[in-house]
Amino acid sequence: MGVPILKQGEYLVVAIQDELTDTGWHDLRTDLVARAGKYRSRGVLIDVSAMEVMDSFATRMLDGIARMLRFRGAETVVAGMQPEVAFAMAQLGLRLPNTGTALDMDDGFIELQRRTRPVTHVR
Repeated sequence: MGVPILKQGEYLVVAIQDELTDTGWHDLRTDLVARAGKYRSRGVLIDVSAMEVMDSFATRMLDGIARMLRFRGAETVVAGMQPEVAFAMAQLGLRLPNTGTALDMDDGFIELQRRTRPVTHVR
């Protein structure tokens, strides 16, 4: 069974509940990119609070998903990273340069709103 993707207004919300296999990551990427286009989503919030490990493959996949979503017009925020996971990623030099990060889902929605706010130009 795939990872559930919920539509919340102009955003998509994903809560990764189990460690994903390589195939699971590829399926999630395909589903997210397709749904972001279908629903014209402005942002995607990915909750990783249930993940106990974030290896280099998972990190590359998350960053690649965010990059693809940005090409589709949607920003990405990763929320809920466990302290041990963040520590291990920092120790290994792993990064998520194409995503925003947030402490939890509430902060994640705030960050998505900040990232997707229309830009007003002052003349």
